[in-house]
Amino acid sequence: MSRIGSKPIPVPSGVKVDIQESNVVVTGPRGKLERVIRPEVSIKEEDGNLLFDTIDESKKSMAMKGLTRSLVNNMVVGVDIGFQKKLIVEGVGYRVAVEGSSLTINVGYSNPVNFTLPAGVTATMVDKANIVMLESIDKELLGLTAARVREVRKPEPYKGKGIRYEDEHIVRKVGKSASKA
Repeated sequence: MSRIGSKPIPVPSGVKVDIQESNVVVTGPRGKLERVIRPEVSIKEEDGNLLFDTIDESKKSMAMKGLTRSLVNNMVVGVDIGFQKKLIVEGVGYRVAVEGSSLTINVGYSNPVNFTLPAGVTATMVDKANIVMLESIDKELLGLTAARVREVRKPEPYKGKGIRYEDEHIVRKVGKSASKA
């Protein structure tokens, strides 16, 4: 069983955490995030650290304590530093362009796909032509947005064409002609 819920979260300078019963508001230099927490978990701030406790020692309460700690930690890191994900578009003729808060993705369909980014997520092109950097203070929203962009054309296993995460490894398959040898 994980003990992540027992670890305190250090609050960096410039970040303000406001705790009211079942609501947590974290404000920092990059913005403000808000979350409602489960009633099984209580949060208190002591000496610049956030500490988590449960109402009882049941398995569910302990699981919620670890989950809540991770979610609040992501909020603190997000408003302080922020999160980013890189998406790589690979394939002959595959392109992506950033126009304001939308992406125009050409990935082999007859028409380009226009993807509108949700509020709170920004996209920029990296030096190389087909790499898009998505940035946000909300890790959950960023991951969901990156997954939806990747879903437009998932990488295929033969040539690796499609949209993939920067750190994703595509397991390649051998084609028909290679297996007859």
